[in-house]
Amino acid sequence: MFGCISGWFYKVTKGWVALVALALFTLFLIFVLPGQTARAELASAEAGTPDLSLTYSVKDLYRMAEVYGPDGRKEYIRIRFSFDLVWPLVYTFFLVTSSSWVFRKAFTPTSRWRLAVLLPLVGILLDFFENLSTSLVMLRYPLHTPIVDILAPVFTFSKWITLTVCFLLLLVGLLIAFRDWVRHTAGKHA
Repeated sequence: MFGCISGWFYKVTKGWVALVALALFTLFLIFVLPGQTARAELASAEAGTPDLSLTYSVKDLYRMAEVYGPDGRKEYIRIRFSFDLVWPLVYTFFLVTSSSWVFRKAFTPTSRWRLAVLLPLVGILLDFFENLSTSLVMLRYPLHTPIVDILAPVFTFSKWITLTVCFLLLLVGLLIAFRDWVRHTAGKHA
């Protein structure tokens, strides 16, 4: 099944698709993300936000909910179900298409490394689970939300680790593809 999904990604990802994904990702980074970050900081009353933290405790999550106040919690939830639905789709589109394009050049068709193109799908699922769990805690506050409040920091930490690995694998793939290109080019001129 995983081979079929990754095979489909390799099949549909052409150079122009990867370029469109890169352009969309870049435009989001430059024009959308700074404004959303500023809005989130304003809503959080400078208490921090779970989404941008690598680690936080259950106690930290409830402290954030308290500091946000009713309006801040409503804004937090609104952002999670508007911007934070679109942004993960954008970065996943970028990671899947760019990885598919690069890994096609860096690894042989039978290489297990080519399955790494599926890792961004794990990242987006973790991001969505993080959004659901933190939003539920914010919605129910001051009531506690057992289990969900424990899972929220796990989802956040796992999301950040997964996405970091995705970008590192993309970088490794780029370096391998560049090395192979240099060797191939040098071989033509030898």
